[in-house]
Amino acid sequence: IRSAKCLFLASKLSLGIMRFSSAHVPPICSEFTYNPRLWPRDMLRTDFLHLSDCFNAQKSTVRVPDIDPKYKIAVLASKQDHCLFDLLHRWQEGRLPVDIHCVISNHDRPVDNHVMRFLKRHEIPYHYLPTTSGNKREQEILELIEGTDFVVLARYMQVMSESFLKSYGKDIINIHHGLLPSFKGGSPSRQVLKLLHL
Repeated sequence: IRSAKCLFLASKLSLGIMRFSSAHVPPICSEFTYNPRLWPRDMLRTDFLHLSDCFNAQKSTVRVPDIDPKYKIAVLASKQDHCLFDLLHRWQEGRLPVDIHCVISNHDRPVDNHVMRFLKRHEIPYHYLPTTSGNKREQEILELIEGTDFVVLARYMQVMSESFLKSYGKDIINIHHGLLPSFKGGSPSRQVLKLLHL
C-alpha cells in the first residue's frame, strides 16, 4: 500500500464489500459488515475511489446491498433452459439480488412452457428474436438491454461480436456447461466421446 492514507482506507475497507482490479493486481473482492452511522455512504464512495486510485484500479465497485439499488440485468437464453430456470429460481428465492429487466431468447417457447409461466407470473418481459448465421439480431438486443447494469448469457448458444461487446460496454457473464473452451460448438459431449473413442 502506497501511503498512510491508503493503509488507513484499506483497514477501513476490510470491514465491508469491495471489488477492484488493476493491471498489476488480480481482481480482488472483499465482503464486510457495513455500518452507515459510523461511515456514511457518500464518504464510503469517496474513500473507496481514493483507495482505487492508490492501486491504479482499472475498474472499481462498492455495493451496499441493503442501501444501493439492485443491479438491473437482462438474461439471454437459447433452447435448453436449465441455466435460465436455475437463475430464475435463485432470483425468486432472494438468493440473486437483482432486478430482471427482461429475458431474450433466440428460440420460441410455447405459452404453457414452465419458463413462460414463471415469467408471466413475475411480470418479466420475454422477447423472442430468432437468429441466423447471417443475422444475430445484435442491434435489437442492444436496444432491449439498454439501461441494464450487466447481461447474463444463460447458455445462450450464440457468439456475441466484438462490435456488440464494444457497443454494450458493460459486463457480460456467460453461464455455460463446463466443457468449454476445449470442446466448442453445439455438441461438446459428442466431441468428448469421440476423443475418448467411445
